[in-house]
Amino acid sequence: MEGPLKHIRVLDLSRVLAGPWATQTLADLGAEVIKVERPEIGDDTRGWGPPFLADQEGNPTSDSAYFLSTNRGKKSVTIDFTRPGGQDLVRRLAATCDIVMENFKVGGLAQYGLDYESMKAINPGIIYCSITGFGQTGPYRLRAGYDFLIQGMGGLMSVTGEPDHVAGGGPVKVGVAIVDLFTGMYAATAVLAALASRERTGAGQYIDLALFDVQVATLANQATNYLVTGKSPERLGNSHPNIVPYQVFATSDSYLILAVGNDVQYRKFCEVAGIPQLATNELFVTNSDRVRNRDCLIPVLREKFATQTKAWWIDQLEKVGVPCGPINNLEEVFADPQILAREICMKVEHSAAGQIRLIGSPIKFSTTPIGTAQPPPLLGEHTAHVLKQILNIDSHEFAELHETGII
Repeated sequence: MEGPLKHIRVLDLSRVLAGPWATQTLADLGAEVIKVERPEIGDDTRGWGPPFLADQEGNPTSDSAYFLSTNRGKKSVTIDFTRPGGQDLVRRLAATCDIVMENFKVGGLAQYGLDYESMKAINPGIIYCSITGFGQTGPYRLRAGYDFLIQGMGGLMSVTGEPDHVAGGGPVKVGVAIVDLFTGMYAATAVLAALASRERTGAGQYIDLALFDVQVATLANQATNYLVTGKSPERLGNSHPNIVPYQVFATSDSYLILAVGNDVQYRKFCEVAGIPQLATNELFVTNSDRVRNRDCLIPVLREKFATQTKAWWIDQLEKVGVPCGPINNLEEVFADPQILAREICMKVEHSAAGQIRLIGSPIKFSTTPIGTAQPPPLLGEHTAHVLKQILNIDSHEFAELHETGII
């Protein structure tokens, strides 16, 4: 079976995470993704380790686990597009592609004739997506943008972490580069929408995506809480600003998450916990009551949770349909029977390392299923194939390009 984007070709000029995450998603969906990298150096993330992938003899390769996480299913072509010969090759590739993805600074590719207007001139139907820290307009447009910085500037760290008055309190970043990842998903969504538009109109278009915009947009209910009240939400640690009880509790031997989403679940929880009187107490009857009076309720619940083990609580609460669960480390995650059943972790054959394990796509199609992913490419692994098969470059020209360092 072929993926739904088998007919689409993507020219990936992006590096690090946001752009590559978008193009990896497109590759998962069946698109042919040609990743253009610098000769000898490649994507910066190839060197972002340790840990590095080990070859079949156990020796570390030049590719980090970070690079592997965001480049499966792509073809790597090395081209030095700071030189005219390399720029010509990229433009020739763009003429055969449906989508261009790039995340250079504002105006960074214009100096090489690889900006949208230049690409559009040779391929009017091209969909060109630019990802920057702050977008193509506005007073910050020339600033460099990094995920950690944007988490702070965009408000996420103001609602992430324990309150200041709690020991160890203060702003905390999310444990993965969440702004980059969200931006990559928005980019994938945007180019697919542009493809749908092109089917109707025949015209491509330019897409301007900013990490800063995405961070603010994905504040979701927290941002709307502020817009509705005019009051900035505060850090609540593992508590929820709008739902109670919905947080982490310490049991007698570990921790668990209680995620009571409605009043029926709350009443069932109180029965299991042996505190039915708290289900009818006027301070806690509705979720709104519990949010207003959380400081009275939560200490009582903490005492209760400490009387039984994590396993006991999960067993008893799951029986009555109250959402709860453990806080797993990654060893536990990848041993979880649900993860195994859903085949989120897969094995692929890597050119240097043999069989390796990677995360797969979480998307499940009924009629165009995602096939076995190809491993992340070695640097320049597909240069000869792509240039000869797509651009019809003969062996003499290929040798010349290689000798001059353009590829």
